[in-house]
Amino acid sequence: MNPAVSLILLPASTLYRAITRARLTAYRRGLFKVSKLGAPVISVGNITTGGTGKTPLVEWVCRTIAAVSGKEMHEAKNVCVLTRGYGRSNPSAQVVVSDGTDLQANELEGGDEPLLLATNLKGIASVISNPNRVAAGEWAIANLQSEVFVLDDGFQHLRLFRDLDIVAIDATNPWGGGGLLPGGSLRESLGGLSRADCVVITRTEQVADIESMKAIVQRIVPEVPVLSSRMVTSGFRKVAGQAMEMTALQSQPNGAFCGVGNPESFFQHLRHEGFKLEITQTFPDHHRYKQSELDILVRSAQAKGVKSLVTTAKDATKLQALNLELPCYVLEIQISIDDEGRLVDLIRRTIFKSA
Repeated sequence: MNPAVSLILLPASTLYRAITRARLTAYRRGLFKVSKLGAPVISVGNITTGGTGKTPLVEWVCRTIAAVSGKEMHEAKNVCVLTRGYGRSNPSAQVVVSDGTDLQANELEGGDEPLLLATNLKGIASVISNPNRVAAGEWAIANLQSEVFVLDDGFQHLRLFRDLDIVAIDATNPWGGGGLLPGGSLRESLGGLSRADCVVITRTEQVADIESMKAIVQRIVPEVPVLSSRMVTSGFRKVAGQAMEMTALQSQPNGAFCGVGNPESFFQHLRHEGFKLEITQTFPDHHRYKQSELDILVRSAQAKGVKSLVTTAKDATKLQALNLELPCYVLEIQISIDDEGRLVDLIRRTIFKSA
């Protein structure tokens, strides 16, 4: 952010800091009620706004719960993802995006990230969009027999008790510009990391110095595991869903577009995979595309000699009913965690501690 703009926003950031501290203090002193569900809750969150690689981490945690419980109990525990569901048509309503077996809602009803999670976790976890995560969890226990909850974007959702707090920090923008909202992108001060049980630094493949970043986090939480992770390509497909090989496209002129929290990390990932990007276009996070916007994008791409477009899996959830005159492909990614056994052990202990 421009330093002059940050200076103008400094009073607002100071007010935000005061409100945040007062809220945290109220929860610590018991002035605000903290509700506990009748099942373990694992939170995956962050301390900054924007994309930190949190959604792939939520998916990884759900798969790990299923794998660990299936191995040790010979039957996987019934996992449920609780999420707010940003950008949907009725943000205050509860929407069951997936019952764990079948999709129950579309992107407009449930939100783009919940639909992506529900699609990728079919047969593994149910997904519920509801700003009231306590009510959603209670409903899921009664109606879906949920046994473990994964709280998406939950680090600041203090109303719900969690048994394990995992915090994702984006290596490409770890400290949110050094300021709290709105002057920077920090949701709370770095001292808030003291509530974390594990920190996962994401996108480490895109930066040179990870150790100094780890050292800063470790000074705040000396007893907490600080793990590094990378985003790796897990698939490549057409928007309609058919899988295909990337190699046929990597050498030709391509364009890329997205509406995600950290668009540059997506473009950098494509370049690292060997894509030649003649044009890149960013839209706001959770953007719902209009046909006219895509038409303009295609004309700009064709003027640069672009033969095909590439977007994210999150954006693809909003493109099904629209027309693109250039071939459009979807890059799918997953998270790979170094020394993942430490986090697997934390999850194991969390989901079995009541037993």
